[in-house]
Amino acid sequence: MGRRPADYAEPVRYDAPMTASSAKLGSGWRGCVAALVMAIAGCSGEGGKQTPAVEVAPTTAAAPVAAPGRILVFTRTTGFRHDSIPTAVALLRSLSTESGLQVEHSEDASLFRDETLRHYRAVVFASTTGNILDAAQRAALQRFVRGGGGFLGVHAAADTEYSSPWYGDLIVARFASHPPGLQTTRVHFEGDDKTATPWRVTDELYNYDRNPRAHAHVIATVDEADYDGGTMGADHPIAWCHDRFGGRSWYTGLGHDSALYADATYRRHLLRGLRYVVGLAATC
Repeated sequence: MGRRPADYAEPVRYDAPMTASSAKLGSGWRGCVAALVMAIAGCSGEGGKQTPAVEVAPTTAAAPVAAPGRILVFTRTTGFRHDSIPTAVALLRSLSTESGLQVEHSEDASLFRDETLRHYRAVVFASTTGNILDAAQRAALQRFVRGGGGFLGVHAAADTEYSSPWYGDLIVARFASHPPGLQTTRVHFEGDDKTATPWRVTDELYNYDRNPRAHAHVIATVDEADYDGGTMGADHPIAWCHDRFGGRSWYTGLGHDSALYADATYRRHLLRGLRYVVGLAATC
């Protein structure tokens, strides 16, 4: 389940994914723009409150992230809070242990600074909701990913950080709506994870504000013909990945219902994502 916060603004949409050449082209003037925006933001707004109008990309990347071994599972919410969060954390701990990884679970946003994030190989947003980081913390996350850090989003991670256009591109597609209750449908895996028999699943199925296929590698889709309330048509992605910003990003829309975390197929699905973002698997 998810709800748009009162301060929701439509995410910035891009007609084409970022390329290495376009990123390089903007690096020369980005520092000047960042300095100007910071100066304006620091003295604008009522009562001294900052009102940044533009999100400016960091001018430098953070120090190289640590080797595979340690991940941060972050579950802060400022909107709807999922009952499945403790179950999600428990499964992520179990999967991480199997892969030789250490897990730190926190809801402390102050961890999002360069000197802390460099000790992690990946960050997991497990059903986070709302705006959970301030501007400096968002910039630190961006530098972390651009420096090679991994990002994994579970379910309501797509219902998070509406005020950050860059996060919108990191997650690729944002939560738009969902039918009431839980839906039962077939999940069709694509690519290396393709199976002859679709996976039958019952969960809350998000509709997204855009189809992520043009900006990411789609891992799995759901069949809207099996349930009422789908709005994306014949091609309804539910999981995808990309590495457009330096580090690896992987997202699954599944994970609302606590019962799903005991499903062997979901366990394998989440493990693939975890291994991909920390660099233990070549493909997602």
